[in-house]
Amino acid sequence: MSSVKCYNSKEQEGESFKNGSSVMMGQDYLFVRNFVPFVASVLMKCAKESDNESDMEVILAGMASLHDEIAWFKKEAAKWDVQLTGITPHKTNQNYCRFLESLMQPDVDYAVAITAFWTIEAVYQQSFAYCLEDDAKTPAELREACERWGSEGFGQYCSSLQEIAERSLSKVSDDVKAKAEVTFLRFLEEEVEFWNMSEGHTLSE
Repeated sequence: MSSVKCYNSKEQEGESFKNGSSVMMGQDYLFVRNFVPFVASVLMKCAKESDNESDMEVILAGMASLHDEIAWFKKEAAKWDVQLTGITPHKTNQNYCRFLESLMQPDVDYAVAITAFWTIEAVYQQSFAYCLEDDAKTPAELREACERWGSEGFGQYCSSLQEIAERSLSKVSDDVKAKAEVTFLRFLEEEVEFWNMSEGHTLSE
């Protein structure tokens, strides 16, 4: 996951907010709200397919944190005077969310779904952790967000998801493993597109 360091555009997003742009905060907020049903679907697959009771507890903790995340977005929106209602999803955001929806289908194996969940969370955590490094030049206004998602605690949570994903993949067929790898790579592509959008590379589309 070393390539994740290229997704440190939250620094640029902070500059964007300082210049009065509400675009990316709104798009992030929409994505999180679409992420909730995806995680719920992973939890359902876990209940049916996992043979380890602790898996459900880890995923459930992730569900609970999403409630706090939505509350955090609302608090930040008030601080930046950003409206979170009536937002039109960007094409890049729509494509990403459609991909999430495709993984919510009953025929998607739990091992594939949990790999996807781990990938998203790990990319997010490592990106924000990178923004906390001494040479990252992260705007002061963004430190709270970086400390929230780049924290060691969140990193440990991502490690727990990784352990679940690896254990699940060790028990499935080569065909399912191949699907999980394709899904992993697709998520990295979607993340690149999303952060390119945050830098304004695709905002005019």
